[in-house]
Formats: sequence, structure tokens, C-alpha cells
Amino acid sequence: MNRRMMRQAQQLQRRMAELQEELESATVEATAGGGVVSVVVSGKMTVESITIDPEVVSPDDVDILEDLVTAAVNEGLAKAQEMANSKMSELTGGLNIPGLT
Repeated sequence: MNRRMMRQAQQLQRRMAELQEELESATVEATAGGGVVSVVVSGKMTVESITIDPEVVSPDDVDILEDLVTAAVNEGLAKAQEMANSKMSELTGGLNIPGLT
């Protein structure tokens, strides 16, 4: 590997480390039920918080609430993955590098 390629590889590695740090602090929000359930997910694919409008909390509607929480969490995880993929694609210039996307 020539020096130029080595420098480019080191620069890409450094930028990937910066991107990982950025993703760790980045979050996305997803909602369900018209906003009565809200979920915040980090770029590390962890649920940071769940907010539930008190008006939807009823012993008679537990099944509906569980479905709304599940829907919001799944949407949040999908958005976080999309954010991570988008940032990685920006970094790699659209190159398909195995193990990175």
C-alpha cells in the first residue's frame, strides 16, 4: 500500500471514530397514536426515554398502550438505524465497505 493510500485509510479511520462519537450523542424521536406515546432513541440503538400522555393510561386500554409503545419503539429504532446509515454513507462517499453499513 503506498503512502497516499495509507494516509487516506488513516484519515477514514479517524473520521469513522469521530462519527461513532457523534452517533453516541445523537438522538431521534418517534411517536405513535398521534403523539400520545413518544420515544427517544440514541445513535447507539438504545431507548433513552419513553413519554406517555397520561390521558391514554387506563386499566381498560393496557393492550392499546402496549401496542403504541411497541410501535413507537420500533419506529425510533428504525429512525436511529437510518440516521446511522445516512451518516456512514456520507463518510464513505457511498462506497459499499463490508462491515461498515
